[in-house]
Amino acid sequence: MKPLEIAIAGAGPAGLAAALFLHRAGHRVTLFERFEAARPLGSGLILQPTGLAVLDPLGLRDAISARGSRIERLHGADAASGRTVLDVRYTGGQHGLAVHRAALFGVLHEAVQAAGIAMETAREIAALDAGERAWLVTDAGGRLGPFDLVVDATGARSRLKAQVGVPAEPRPLAYGAFWTSLAWRDRFDPHALTQRYRRASVMIGVLPIGSIAPGMARQAAFFWSLRPDAADALRARGIDAWKETVAGLWPEAAELLDQIAGFDDLTLARYGHHTLLYPAGRRLAVIGDAAHSTSPQLGQGANMALLDAAALAAALAHTTDLDAALDAYCRARRWHVRLFQMLSLTLTPFYQSDAVALPFLRDTLVATLARIPPVPRLLSAMVSGTLVTPIRHMKTERGDAPFTLPDRAPAER
Repeated sequence: MKPLEIAIAGAGPAGLAAALFLHRAGHRVTLFERFEAARPLGSGLILQPTGLAVLDPLGLRDAISARGSRIERLHGADAASGRTVLDVRYTGGQHGLAVHRAALFGVLHEAVQAAGIAMETAREIAALDAGERAWLVTDAGGRLGPFDLVVDATGARSRLKAQVGVPAEPRPLAYGAFWTSLAWRDRFDPHALTQRYRRASVMIGVLPIGSIAPGMARQAAFFWSLRPDAADALRARGIDAWKETVAGLWPEAAELLDQIAGFDDLTLARYGHHTLLYPAGRRLAVIGDAAHSTSPQLGQGANMALLDAAALAAALAHTTDLDAALDAYCRARRWHVRLFQMLSLTLTPFYQSDAVALPFLRDTLVATLARIPPVPRLLSAMVSGTLVTPIRHMKTERGDAPFTLPDRAPAER
């Protein structure tokens, strides 16, 4: 496709990765970010083999690996009995990479700056006016453009996705979590996400997330699941009462809890679920959480966003017509997105809900089946994000063409 004028709204991982792929393909890209300075939100995440495969052709895998912690296992135990009820190990030589969100943001943002990609901050995008060309409309009533294509990477509460006829807000999920980043302690497994459960109403987790930048201290992401509507009551009881509850369920966590002075050190995350059936409209492509958001139970969010960015760039590279490219992008990601959205929504109540029967099944029947081949391999593929092909083949005017990730560019333009 001939070079396009492309606007990308949102400078999170999805937007930054899309900017890099599209710039390297020869398109003229401008990033728009609503904050005064682009910055990451949140604590830790796991880059799965799918996400790492996207960073590789961008030349960023080594940089992020230097900041992260190799994850080989996901382990969960009942807080009362200590009985293992979840033990998923990566197979086939694969592994995850746990990183601080600031580390992933930093690696992508530095690459965008090095490439000389234009970025405008303090731009709150309110709407899209798409006709022969596309214009972004700001909250202040200004118009930015014109552009050939707009990429919506503004997150789950995107206002632009209304262009494809969906509600602005995702459906809230019953459970969220308190999150924070703390100094790493060696009593925990440095290569595992470790969790403790009390039925499904309490889930406590520790994830080694490496360092924000090489040479900085290693950190751990710590989380405690709860209903967001119960957060005020928990705060009213006081931080010491909460720490006592956590330590009673998981005594080894006491060393981490000593670093938390008060509830101001914790961030309350709320989760919602939505999946766009067709994440594209007139001169619009929707990627990342704007296209699909859910509970982080399977840890796929950032990886799905990176895959969206790669698939969109590949679709534009394999077609000469914009509408055909947007259709190819949607088709390429359709089954992977729908499967993992369904799996996440189905599995979340087993780990975060008020249910009684579901955690009993999790701790008995499911825990037993998880040890019987080929279930361990299937669980590994589910966690890795490779249960189905992440980016499918597409049809082009030149015949059937595989969606391959773009080759690493030898030099920036």
